[in-house]
Amino acid sequence: MSGINFVIDEHGKKTAVVIDLKKHAELWEDFYDSVLTRSRKNEPRESLESVRNRLKVKQTAHA
Repeated sequence: MSGINFVIDEHGKKTAVVIDLKKHAELWEDFYDSVLTRSRKNEPRESLESVRNRLKVKQTAHA
């Protein structure tokens, strides 16, 4: 694939990749989003209802 080059070690194993961001910016963004999501998998969760309630309270406080 044009614009994507692999860095290969002395054993022929792919160890890294170089991506031409001018050609493949969307591909990089998808990859980065995936890595970011995985890094946050053990973070505490908050329900949608809890977020809505918090925003309502904040909005009322500023009114």
